Amino acid sequence: MRVYNRALGLINEESHLGISLSKDLGEGIAWIKGVEFSEGIIEFDVRGEDVKQHSFVGMAFHAKDHDTFDAIYLRPFQFQEPDEILRSHGIQYISLPDFTWRILREKFPDKYEHAVIPAPDPNDWVHVRIIIKGSVITTYINDNQEPCLVVEKLTALTIGGIGFYVADTSGGDFANLTITKTK
Repeated sequence: MRVYNRALGLINEESHLGISLSKDLGEGIAWIKGVEFSEGIIEFDVRGEDVKQHSFVGMAFHAKDHDTFDAIYLRPFQFQEPDEILRSHGIQYISLPDFTWRILREKFPDKYEHAVIPAPDPNDWVHVRIIIKGSVITTYINDNQEPCLVVEKLTALTIGGIGFYVADTSGGDFANLTITKTK
């Protein structure tokens, strides 16, 4: 792994062997060396925490560099939020640098983020399955048969690096990664 803007630790739990990325300012990514990804399935387990505005955990893909990539990430602190609007921000697609969460929420409300249903425990491991086929990105949570988020990519990037992603002020735990390429 090649780590950008975070410290990396190891996790050795009974069913979760993986990595932990430290908390810090700005985006942090643990890039998987030697892997370029275009289409297929990315599956992994991720654990954030129930700390408001400090837990943003997911996967970056189609990366050109540290600043230009697509990502799907979770906001665990929103999973069980009583307020329906805040709860609807549980999972997010972004395409940096042009399409940050702020821009997407302002220009396309409710299109690139959604509630995670059923809501997992925000402090527990969550299984994520991201399917990328052409310009469509479909994300499933905890083996649910219904997708949690389906979006059209916003950029022309169709191949690039892949890595575990944490956003500003956030750290996170990642395990059990499998990548199935179809292209």
